[in-house]
Order: sequence, then structure tokens, then C-alpha cells
Amino acid sequence: MEPAEIIEDGVLLRPWREADAEGVHRACQDGDIQRWTTVPRPYRLEHAHDFVTRMSPRAWADGTGAPFAVCDAATGDLLGSCGLISIDSAGTGEIGYWTAPWARGRGVTVRAARAVSRWSFEKLGLRRLLWQAEVGNHASRLVALRAGFRIDGRVRLANPAPDGGVDGWIGSLLPGEVPEAGSTGPAARGTLAARRAAVFGRPQPVLFAASASGELRLRPMEERDLDAIVQTCRDPETIRWTTVPDPYDRSDAKGYRDYAQAAWARGDSACFVIADPDDSYAGTVDLRLSPADPLLADVGFMVAPAVRGRGYLPAALLALSAWGFTTLGLARIEWKANVGNTSSRRAAEKAGFTVEGTARGGVSHRGERVDAWVGALLAEDLT
Repeated sequence: MEPAEIIEDGVLLRPWREADAEGVHRACQDGDIQRWTTVPRPYRLEHAHDFVTRMSPRAWADGTGAPFAVCDAATGDLLGSCGLISIDSAGTGEIGYWTAPWARGRGVTVRAARAVSRWSFEKLGLRRLLWQAEVGNHASRLVALRAGFRIDGRVRLANPAPDGGVDGWIGSLLPGEVPEAGSTGPAARGTLAARRAAVFGRPQPVLFAASASGELRLRPMEERDLDAIVQTCRDPETIRWTTVPDPYDRSDAKGYRDYAQAAWARGDSACFVIADPDDSYAGTVDLRLSPADPLLADVGFMVAPAVRGRGYLPAALLALSAWGFTTLGLARIEWKANVGNTSSRRAAEKAGFTVEGTARGGVSHRGERVDAWVGALLAEDLT
């Protein structure tokens, strides 16, 4: 396949040159590129030289790929990499890209991905493009969405990044679906998708809550919390009112921690440990985003037996809800509890939730449907 050049929407995409090696080496020292791609670590100048002088020309010559250097159309400055990392005989190509750290925040890779996609359909006659990224790489996902890709689901990765996860997002793009050059397109800046990508694309934060007993921290779950979680989940009241496994052992606690980490990476849920003024485990509180309504979430929580009655839960619920409204852009947060769970109801009401009624058979509890109290907190309730 003959190498090509593309100029579109302020970016120049051209074949790699030997003179690019230094720029590639500099870019690939970046922590995000090393975290989310499979570039060698440490990345040396000889790796960059091999990429631009051997690997890239071979892909063009064999027709197995179309790797482009992404440059500023006016200055020629190197801005990133974008191209087809594979092309098969059935007319499917897979796109891959990275942005140099000095070029981020300018929409460079979105413009490049659109240009490469349009060229792939119009010049190569491809029938479909695929995109894959490790779950948690929200920056790559956002670029794919803005380039017109439909995120179709998750897939187990055959070649995960070192120290990365094993699950990936996968998306597809068909001819006629590429947004026009210069158009806003889906998931544009300022949209809810862009806002949440910025949140879940970073490490889980630590939130603070004021209680009568002192300042609480809402932080990610850690190894040192697992024994306390086991103790809490073996408590008769926890078993009575929640659906934790019974009996509960340390493997269940590890599974909960793994779920919490994976849910944050996916952007589905924010699971926090409530840490007391000594930073010891006092409970957990989860904010779970609705898959059907982007402005809706629900909360779930439990408290360690030794600290019940100290007002930790209302304080934690209020802090988490405020974060959900201001940072995630939620409009409504729902609470449910089995009818009779007065401790949960008191905590929700003290945090400002309004009990709206009883849902008959509203929840599934240990093999049967039971009635549930339902309440909610709205964003305007905290203004």
C-alpha cells in the first residue's frame, strides 16, 4: 500500500520519518502513554527509531496498517500519532492513537481520528473501523465518541498494557458515521459525558465530611479495610437488612474491593470507605449511576457495629450527595431500604432525603420480594 498524506481541519497526517524519532521518544516518556498503551517501558530512543524507520514503513508496505504522524498543518510540529494499527482482508481496520503531552486539550486527536476514519472509508474502501481501549481510559473513549464511534460493550483484552486491567471497551464506526470536520459532534466539551470522563479518568478522590465526632474522610477502599468489612458484614443487623453474602469471608471483602475499583474505572459507581477521625474503617457508602437515566443515581451504605449512633452516616451521605450533584451533574439521588429498617431511614432523613412512600415488593431480599421505603434528595434541596 502506498503511503499517503491527509490534511484536514488544521492537522497534517503523514508517514513517519527518521527525523521524528526524537519527538516520539520524548512523547513516550509520558506517564499516560506508558500507562494506557503497550509501548516498551522504559521507552528508549532506539525504540522510537525502530518504530519510525522499520515498523511503520513495513506496515505500509505489507498493507497491514496505516500509521500516521499527526502534525500541525501550519507549522509541521509533531502533535501525536493516529492511524490504522491493523487492516484485515474482510475490510475491517482498527484505529489507534496517542497525543503528545504538549498537544493535549486542543482537540488534535479527535480531528486526526475523524480524518483517518474518513480516509479509510473513502480511499481504502474499508467497511468498518474498530476502536479498543482498556476500561478506565476515559480520554481515549472520549476521543472515540467524538470521532463518531459507537461504544458497543466490553471485551477481554488479548494484549493488555503492563500493570493494566484485562478488560477493554470496544467500539465500531461505519461509513457515513464520521462527523463533519469542524462540527461539534457527540460528547463535546461541556457535555455530561465529557464532564464525567474527566472525573472517572482520574484517580478516585478523597471527600471530607464534618460530624459531631470530628472530620470524616471518604476515601477509596484499601487492603487494611478488609478485616473490618468482614466483621461488619458478619454482624446480624447487616445480614438482616442488606444482601451481603451469608456467611461472609475475606474473599467476599476482596471481591467487593475489586468491584469498587472496576466500577470506578468503568464510570458506573463511586464506592467510598467512611474513615473515622483516626482514618480507621467506619463503614462504606456507594453512589451508583443509573444506566437508564444519566441524571439519576442511588445510594447504598453500611456502618461498622462499633460506631453506630455517632452520626457518621448522615454526614457521609450529605458529603457524597453534594459531590454527586456538583461534580457528576446529577439531578436526583434515590435511597431505598426494607420497610422496618429505621436506622437507615433516620440516616437518610438526617442527610436531607425526603421519604416519598412505600414501594410494594420494591426490592429483592434473600430470595423474596419485600416492601421498601423510597426516598430521594434533589440537587435543589442543597441550595
